[in-house]
Amino acid sequence: MPAATRIPQVLRGAWSAFVATARQVALRRLAWTTAVIACLVAVALLVPVPSAVQLRDWAQALGPWFPVAFLVAHTVVTVFPFPRTAFTLAAGLLFGPWLGVLLAVVASALSAVGVLVVMRVFGWQLSRVVRHPRLDSLDARLHQRGWPAVVSLRLIPAIPFSVINYAAGASAVRLVPYTAATLVGLLPGTAAVVVLGDALTGEVSPLLFAVSACTAAVGAALLVYEVRSHRSHPSTAEAVVVPQQDQNCTCGGPC
Repeated sequence: MPAATRIPQVLRGAWSAFVATARQVALRRLAWTTAVIACLVAVALLVPVPSAVQLRDWAQALGPWFPVAFLVAHTVVTVFPFPRTAFTLAAGLLFGPWLGVLLAVVASALSAVGVLVVMRVFGWQLSRVVRHPRLDSLDARLHQRGWPAVVSLRLIPAIPFSVINYAAGASAVRLVPYTAATLVGLLPGTAAVVVLGDALTGEVSPLLFAVSACTAAVGAALLVYEVRSHRSHPSTAEAVVVPQQDQNCTCGGPC
């Protein structure tokens, strides 16, 4: 089938799934979800980004405890839709490449896991709200093989960090594969930005700018492969029944 014919069909399928999903969502839950999203966006817009001078002053005031304070601040703030790059650049400028990479990756991973756990605790999962064959198939696929999708999306710098966190929390992806895939996917791009941040005080290598393009290309290729694999073997994902979770479970899998 020609690509020009497939695109309208895909769009119609996506629109029908969206309409079916919207009809199943309770008005009260939809209102709460909208309110939560609005609050998150408001916090991200209203919280001022600390300048390099402010961070330097905080480092001098806190002394040896500043790396711990930076880790906590990075983790908490990036739970909201706040630009992670500001903290990543600051990590390189303040701590150098080695400690900067460690702090930035660990803080980002903790933030990503925290969002997933909070969404699971409060029951903010798509499977608990709506039922649709396409969504059920995708959710089963993510429960069975969620790590390739997470790795590929994390490798693409253009996709916001918080969007992936919230989408993963709403899906059936399991906690351990999600955490491992987050660490793997964040490491290359984060290391490049941290080194770039450290390099702002000295020489800047053109290779640092090429890393983002390379990781994006790898991530896009992995994502295309995963989508094609899912389309080629849809019955495998559909055959997997996502187990019902205990109300107190936060792992995203059977307890």
